[in-house]
Amino acid sequence: MKKAWINGRVLTGAEGTDPQPLEILTEAGRIVDLAPAVDRNGAELVDCGGALVTPALVDCHTHLVHGGDRAREFEMRLDGASYEDIARAGGGIVSTMRATRACSVDDLVASALPRLDHLLAEGVGTVEIKSGYGLRIETELDMLRAARRLAELRPVRVVTSWLAAHALPEDYKGRGADYVADVAIPGLEQAVAEGLVDAVDGFCEGIAFTVEELEPLFEAARAMGLPVKLHAEQLTRSGGTQLAARHGALSVDHLEYATAEDAAAMAAAGSVAVLLPGAYYMLREEQVPPVQALRAAGVPIALATDCNPGTSPVTSILMTLNMGAVLYRLTVAECLAGVTAHAARALRLGAETGRIAPGLSADFALWDAALPANLVNRIGFNPLKARVFKGDFV
Repeated sequence: MKKAWINGRVLTGAEGTDPQPLEILTEAGRIVDLAPAVDRNGAELVDCGGALVTPALVDCHTHLVHGGDRAREFEMRLDGASYEDIARAGGGIVSTMRATRACSVDDLVASALPRLDHLLAEGVGTVEIKSGYGLRIETELDMLRAARRLAELRPVRVVTSWLAAHALPEDYKGRGADYVADVAIPGLEQAVAEGLVDAVDGFCEGIAFTVEELEPLFEAARAMGLPVKLHAEQLTRSGGTQLAARHGALSVDHLEYATAEDAAAMAAAGSVAVLLPGAYYMLREEQVPPVQALRAAGVPIALATDCNPGTSPVTSILMTLNMGAVLYRLTVAECLAGVTAHAARALRLGAETGRIAPGLSADFALWDAALPANLVNRIGFNPLKARVFKGDFV
């Protein structure tokens, strides 16, 4: 049935903070018209009650599926231990690996659902979910099986990333190239055969993998027709951004230690910069990503929760907006584009969601907010009135 969504103040998702009195016509889950007055003939009228209407939000970088908890490591960091100290002592990602390996797919789904529900309750319609805590083929596959199942249990679009090259398990310590050859690439082949993977990710850092170790994985991904993305320049300047740009990465994520040269390489490659202020905040980092260099180079900037059990246990996209503005000095327009149009582009979904425009999926959120800035400046307050996914209230 056609639906005419009327009496809303629409922010389309292109950069800007000036909502317009537009009507939205939807049919079969898609937007068919956007105008000051659409053709209502034969359409069900849906009165938005004067609400602010935005695209449904997109969380383009999460580690939502995992086992266990790392609250103890939070206490250790408060006592002075660094992220690197904890990781090198067998904590961090490797500690979550042990907990995740002990979980069945059902266990992983059950533990992830509350985290997903928190995101959906704040207007999220699309979420990316990574593997990366199994660090062996079968558990990595189980994580993506759980991610796919989440999309069957909730009205949400789930995009998956193969992140087997996230950390080294104890039995591969000091043998990153062997791990990529033995686990990351063969496991990726199985994930592709099972239809579990949409993109390939890695962690390029001194405590993880080098550029040289990741190169074969990215070459394999591209040979399989999969796009790549990369965690890079978070704790040091690893050179990962240049690797990602050479492979035409969808996004490069974190970027605290990236340079103007890296920004130029990303711009040339068409990559999105995904900034993750939750991790910056939780790790009490002091090196801010080169926002001005990214702006100057014309690199689209996205924001994401980085929801994970250790360095960013964040399940609030609205808090992420606030942190992006306060910690990184992003404008309100940049923050909102960062969780809509630019976040969708980071997932290769720019022609599907992230904006309110004819031809796209009818995914939007209705907010009890006078101004778009109200979605960014408030802390601990959720003004969501309703979420629409593929043309239906959910």
